[in-house]
Amino acid sequence: MTTISSSTSQISPASERVYHQSNLLGDWKGTWTKSGQPVEFKVINIRGTQAQVEYTHNGHTERGLADVSGATISFGDVTIGTKNGQNAALEFSVGTAKMTAILQKQASTTEQSQLVGSWSGYSTANGQSAFFQVVSVDGRDAQVSYTANGGTTQKGTGTVYKNTVMFGKAQITSNDGQTGNVILQVGHNSYSIPVTKKKPTSSSSSSVNKVA
Repeated sequence: MTTISSSTSQISPASERVYHQSNLLGDWKGTWTKSGQPVEFKVINIRGTQAQVEYTHNGHTERGLADVSGATISFGDVTIGTKNGQNAALEFSVGTAKMTAILQKQASTTEQSQLVGSWSGYSTANGQSAFFQVVSVDGRDAQVSYTANGGTTQKGTGTVYKNTVMFGKAQITSNDGQTGNVILQVGHNSYSIPVTKKKPTSSSSSSVNKVA
């Protein structure tokens, strides 16, 4: 069975632009329209045409890979879709039997401000380097800029999901706010680059780096 171990999503810029697939990411909770029983659908990550999900109903949870098609995700007999990233429609369908539910996205508890800062790094494995700056985070939007391999700096508004910021052909993820990982898309290939956050200068700048 194929599994996805990482929580990092890989959504193509074209899919994000047309379908806003990052809106599907998150923890969705609600109740079935007819029975009033609770139901939960969690989209952990999206990688191309597959998503890692958790589907909780009738007191038990199913986990696995779901199919991503445009602005919807299908997992077995259930399909979920959202237009605004806040409310989602969930449909269960087997033969002539159908059930529907309206779900609400739960607020993320991850501290997003730890993403703010200047990140840089170089990968000895693939020879790629990256400088990624997160200027500010406001909900699902982040003001960012990044430079890959010393090229032209790209600036704009990125998409925030938990501890990840996605922008154009690059994304950055950090679990501790000090070290992170940049995924860079170059042509048809994706490269992973370890990065560290630059510590703010206290009073005066120094050209000497002190290693603890």
